[in-house]
Amino acid sequence: MAALSIDFIIRHIASLQGADGLFPAIRRNDQLGYRRPDTNVFFTTITIFTLQNLRQRVSLASQQLIDQMAERAQLAYPLFRNKDGLNTYNFWPTRPSRHFPNGYLFRRFEHFRIPDDIDDTAMVFLTTKPSTADAHWLKDKLSQHANGTHHHQIRNTYPDYRHLRAYSTWFGKNMGVDFDACALTNMLYCIYHYNLPRNQHDTDSLYYLRSIVETGRYKSEPFQCAPHYARTSLIIYHIARLMAAFDMSELASVREQLIKDAYQELKKARNKVEQCMLATSLQRLGEAPPAVAWEGIETDVKTFHFFIAGLLTAYEQPWLRRFAHRPVVQMRWHCEAHSWALVGEYLILND
Repeated sequence: MAALSIDFIIRHIASLQGADGLFPAIRRNDQLGYRRPDTNVFFTTITIFTLQNLRQRVSLASQQLIDQMAERAQLAYPLFRNKDGLNTYNFWPTRPSRHFPNGYLFRRFEHFRIPDDIDDTAMVFLTTKPSTADAHWLKDKLSQHANGTHHHQIRNTYPDYRHLRAYSTWFGKNMGVDFDACALTNMLYCIYHYNLPRNQHDTDSLYYLRSIVETGRYKSEPFQCAPHYARTSLIIYHIARLMAAFDMSELASVREQLIKDAYQELKKARNKVEQCMLATSLQRLGEAPPAVAWEGIETDVKTFHFFIAGLLTAYEQPWLRRFAHRPVVQMRWHCEAHSWALVGEYLILND
């Protein structure tokens, strides 16, 4: 892999984009022998977002490819827009709803049909050019679904966080409030990127991020802190990306802890994509990142998962949620294009 270069990676990512503008993804549960192609907007948006953030540091030819990929991806976004035409976005197609596409069982049950969420919405907004009016509309919409508003009260977090008026992962009226550290960083990135007015919801969301690091909860119970990512390394990556992009005094006090923990996670990481991600995080936190060996990275790219869905996560009953962290009741999502984007990010930021 000595010849691995950012231009090669970007060309390869471009070759993976489908005619529909989406990057293929797979959902799987290895314990159940379950594997299905998955049609979602999430991995396309985060791949485009990652590449657009590298755009100014790559060759002209690669810049043109990134622009072409973004234009093709944006043509697919309307498929995932809110079913009533609002400017929020769903993980899966909405009109008609296609939850658990290409499946045989879960797609038949309304329970597994999910509402729009802050992750997909933030990334669509960050990879397009929303109007000022649309951006301010989103800020107001977020407040309507935050914890403690309109009878929305979180039940599935630590008792000392239940009062926080932080943003919920979900926009749905009937979905329980959910705090996910990684999803919160993505929406906060969007809010700061468009310089939207800040309020108590932002303050409390930042407090949540700071506290899970200070208390060590994001190491001891990452699923509880970020149920849709569920790994300490991924929480570090998202918080470090947010801190590198914006001057956030609210998170400054946890920088050293994040650095220490990133080094520890790097020692434990066996997947080279995860190693790249942690090394990138260390660079963003001001460290000289360790080198990552390339041997066997193609295999690691094909096995790395960035996102999970817990089939019991949405339940608020304690007796059900006690099983929600177990791999047997989780789906893991893999996207080759996004995994390569993380490798490319490491190459560029640590060049």
